[in-house]
Amino acid sequence: MDRAQIVHDNFLRRVADNDLPGGNAPGGLLSDVGAVSIFRSGCLTRALDRTSRAMQSKGQGFYTIGSSGHEGMAAVAAALRPTDMAFLHYRDAAFQIQRAEQAPGQTITWDMLLSFACSSDDPISGGRHKVLGSKALTIPPQTSTIASHLPKAVGAAYSLGLAKRQPPEHKQLPDDAIVMCSFGDASANHSTAQGAINTSCWTAYQNVPMPLLWVCEDNGIGISTKTPTGWIAANFQSRPGLKYFSCDGTDIYDTFRVTQEASEYVRKRRKPALLHIRTIRLYGHAGADVPTTYMAKSEVEAEEANDPLLHSVRLLGEAGALKGEAALAIYNQTAARVDRIATEAIARPRLETAEQVMASIIPPKRECAASNGSSPEDRAAAFGGDLKQMGQPQIMSRLINWALTDLMLAHAEIAMMGEDIGRKGGVYGVTQKLAKRFGRGRVIDTLLDEQSILGLGLGMAQNGFLPIPEIQFLAYYHNAEDQIRGEGATLPFFSNGQFTNPMVVRIAGLGYQKGFGGHFHNDNSFAAIRDVPGVILACPSNGADAARMMREAVRLAREEQRLVIFLEPIALYPMRDLHDAGDRGWMHTYPDPSERLPFAQVTTHGDGQDVAIVTFANGTYLSMQAQKRLADEGIKARVIDLNWLSPLPEKSLLAAAKGCKNVLIVDETRRTGGLAEALMALFTEKSDVPHARLVAEDSFIPTGPAYAATMPSADGIADAARALVGGTS
Repeated sequence: MDRAQIVHDNFLRRVADNDLPGGNAPGGLLSDVGAVSIFRSGCLTRALDRTSRAMQSKGQGFYTIGSSGHEGMAAVAAALRPTDMAFLHYRDAAFQIQRAEQAPGQTITWDMLLSFACSSDDPISGGRHKVLGSKALTIPPQTSTIASHLPKAVGAAYSLGLAKRQPPEHKQLPDDAIVMCSFGDASANHSTAQGAINTSCWTAYQNVPMPLLWVCEDNGIGISTKTPTGWIAANFQSRPGLKYFSCDGTDIYDTFRVTQEASEYVRKRRKPALLHIRTIRLYGHAGADVPTTYMAKSEVEAEEANDPLLHSVRLLGEAGALKGEAALAIYNQTAARVDRIATEAIARPRLETAEQVMASIIPPKRECAASNGSSPEDRAAAFGGDLKQMGQPQIMSRLINWALTDLMLAHAEIAMMGEDIGRKGGVYGVTQKLAKRFGRGRVIDTLLDEQSILGLGLGMAQNGFLPIPEIQFLAYYHNAEDQIRGEGATLPFFSNGQFTNPMVVRIAGLGYQKGFGGHFHNDNSFAAIRDVPGVILACPSNGADAARMMREAVRLAREEQRLVIFLEPIALYPMRDLHDAGDRGWMHTYPDPSERLPFAQVTTHGDGQDVAIVTFANGTYLSMQAQKRLADEGIKARVIDLNWLSPLPEKSLLAAAKGCKNVLIVDETRRTGGLAEALMALFTEKSDVPHARLVAEDSFIPTGPAYAATMPSADGIADAARALVGGTS
């Protein structure tokens, strides 16, 4: 039988018979009006769950995860402020419903039913997904079922202290706010959750403000796998730097009281706490899941007998706040209202075209205060003796450092974070002196956890900062790529552009390091970045372009709210010479701070018409060596440096290659999944010029003398160009 119907019938019968479960007497400071409001939110949660199931059975609604059994989260919302940013567990409809009571003008029932119906009128996702979230209620939408929203909660909490000292232009949260983040007992075991909670404790242990309230909703089961009894308490009770609170989620008075205590601790002490709320799960996990297929019927019935709404009816009656007949009337009236509104919601329009679906992948532009750069006095104070060297050619790592310095001077909302970037100045010295110039609040030495690094950036962006996190090596990005794929890139998509994650992620990567690291420090694959919708991938080949592109990347993040990944070729950081030892051909002077290399603009070296060599990063360096050798043989080549790798700068590239008799694509990434696949398709579809590719083998990179054996070389490029030109001459 339908468990939702059974629970519904049981509620009606037991309230009418005054057959209510026992428990503690109502206590604490919850007012009668507040208690009734929380009960109403629970009734609406239950009615929405039942209606959504009915909508699905008729093909009028779509996959959803219900919140029945977790109605106690309404009491959590009532104990917090609507300006406390909330990153919610997917069972927290009751929280959002109750928070809507704290903000005027909300149409929460209509809004949620539009979401269930996947209507394009849905005010949060525009019909793209059934998500909880609201700009007005300070609830960024979450689609995560594996706790990937926890790391950015740490970032948002950290941002509060920094914003109080140095308010960003687009600050979102008041200084006395806290951040609340909820998750389930099963998700608590995920490495993402463990890492985020550990990061909050690690931070607080050092007396850095971390006003973060974790809420673990413990219903004792994850889909069909039970959580060991006592596991959550044992896991979190004695963590250094984390205050533990617990309450009974079926008791709204207890939940409200304990949440008040926990939030007061977090708000006053600016330290993290964990609220362990014991809940139940009704109806199974999600959709058509039937709990009796993996639980004994007696267990399911015991859970249903412990219905939180039945507990609330008893508590309200004992408190003198609401009689049983009135509670039953509220329940029935709520259900009838939801059914009535649902008939209108299912008739509202839905997304139909690819253009409509994709409209929110690219976030909207925003107004930013004009920046006139920094004063000569401020630059002199920041750069010190470096200022005198700016007229002399420099290596790439130093020019990136200077560009970051100028950007941090010009934009006080920029903050950097990463392993070893502060005191040490980065593994390759790219961030040297930045911590001394701008303080450790803006140049943050993090713990060794890439998920926490990216989450810190994502969360700080929620409060108006412009984060520049660093992932030490490209291979380490894969430890945390879901922070970009599942959180950063999807946020504007699932919020219809209302929430965004503007930031620039710096990653040192690619190959050709002669004596260091092997695969984990030389990774020549970025396929996992290129296929994430909305993410911009930039990759400079020389120091001057790196400085110009970094400025453009910051502009894209700041003004266009884009998420940019800035991939820096490690082997070119210290490169000095191009053709001969001592020629200093790969060193450049520092471009004026006003200069930028526009997004989607390629750079062309030479104007030869025999062959256009299309490449990037180390490929540009090697191709320019090959270009000189080919010129000595009478083959005239031009080298086209892509600069922007995703999305491909198609228009600029095709224009730059125009007039060439041949196109040679030189790609240091792998044959399978490499950039050359897209470039070959582009020239096949949009050009009739003969074209070929030279790529890396499908191999990991070794250390030792064979460090470059699997990738293109200057000799190989010259040979491939000769063969291509010879075949068409």
